[in-house]
Amino acid sequence: MCSRVGMDEMRPSSGAAAHLGLASIFPPGLQAIYGECRRLYSDQANPLQVTAIVKYWLGGPDPLDYISMYRNVGCPGQDIPEHWHYVSLGLSDLYGDNRVHEFTGQEGPSGFGFELTFRLKRETGETAPPTWPAELMQGLARYVFQSENTFCSGDHISWHCPLDNSESRIQHMLLTEDPQLQPVQTPFGHVSYLQIVGVCTEELQAAQQWNGQGILDLLRGVHIAGGPWLITDMRRGETIFDIDPHLQQERVDKGIETDGSNLSGVSAKCAWDDLSRPPEDEDDSRSICIGSQPRRLSDKDTEQIREALRKGLEINSKTVLPPISSQRHGHDRPQSRKDSLESESSAAIVPHELVRTRQLESVHLKFNQESGTLLPLCLRGRLLHGRHFTYKSINGDTAITFVSTGVEGAFATEEHPYAAHGPWLQILLTEEFVEHMLAEIQDLSSHESKLPKEYSWPDKKLKISVLPDAVFDSPLQ
Repeated sequence: MCSRVGMDEMRPSSGAAAHLGLASIFPPGLQAIYGECRRLYSDQANPLQVTAIVKYWLGGPDPLDYISMYRNVGCPGQDIPEHWHYVSLGLSDLYGDNRVHEFTGQEGPSGFGFELTFRLKRETGETAPPTWPAELMQGLARYVFQSENTFCSGDHISWHCPLDNSESRIQHMLLTEDPQLQPVQTPFGHVSYLQIVGVCTEELQAAQQWNGQGILDLLRGVHIAGGPWLITDMRRGETIFDIDPHLQQERVDKGIETDGSNLSGVSAKCAWDDLSRPPEDEDDSRSICIGSQPRRLSDKDTEQIREALRKGLEINSKTVLPPISSQRHGHDRPQSRKDSLESESSAAIVPHELVRTRQLESVHLKFNQESGTLLPLCLRGRLLHGRHFTYKSINGDTAITFVSTGVEGAFATEEHPYAAHGPWLQILLTEEFVEHMLAEIQDLSSHESKLPKEYSWPDKKLKISVLPDAVFDSPLQ
């Protein structure tokens, strides 16, 4: 539960008065973020705030201690409208005493290394900022804290609901660097500012198919869709493709063909069966994917899959599945297929020695409709560009990674294209087979497809089913 207060009503954990002038008792991480906000809003030293009544570190449900709300006059000369500017406090380490985030030193990120911001167009006659963006930011923060997955510029977030719970077409989000707030160095590490940008479903799909940065650039070029500062207008009724129909073919489609897709994985409703073994075999992977007590992924496999779900898995200009012990990397950088397949190779990983790699003869993949519609993207935008794509089940530890012959570090090989580490399946597909599959599954690009749908390639011993959500919501899948 949150309340709305002015900043001068805040109190630090010591109980002493926390006015901005008393820097010595002001939590240092908080002070650093306020300092950057004061640089931008020197005339708003005491902004309205939404604050968690019971702090997260005291057992409350909301990870963000505060969300500050500023009035931004925009820039009339650049046709940037007046808007409300929201800034979160709590994803970074505000206190440095391990109450929320483990302090690991000044050189690395503070907490998760970022705070969220949001710019909402001010409506005529509006005298105070709406507070619904604060709950939206709390929801995103809860995801970060619970999953320990951080956000990066260019990421997209499928929300499937108007951000303000109205009838708006703005139902999803992209993330980008805030155009005004600069990264800051705090006593507990560095903090950057990631701005939430509200987008329509068609814009989200284009970001999935191509990349988030490309769509953000298109939004910046369309005034009513965000403009240079990417200000969200919840009353926007047209997508950028409605406004300029040529953008899809001339920018997005050509971008996918040239760059491939930067989407390296999704959380999804998915499962897989090993059809090589009879169901009564206790070691059958069905016990992994469907049984009431599925096997758990090892911590090292879990970290590698988490890496595979990150953007930015092209290392030394060559696409590589991240080492099990690796640190997180930055974004995919646009590259040609020639570069990704012919440049200097990186060292291949050695599979975790405590998990036996099993070669499978025949597999059956299962996806819900939303996941199934991404299969053409997986094949065309990733594998045909020498990259990989991972589906990580939201219902358990199951994961499916498609890899091309140009990917280093995979335990699936051309000789044994289907291989598993516990509940993690890898499938290696040749370019020729990918082209063949694309011709047969092209109808999956439409969300109108009737379910269930099945595709089978007996010569490859591969079967794919696209099934209703209810199948995956059942304990037995």
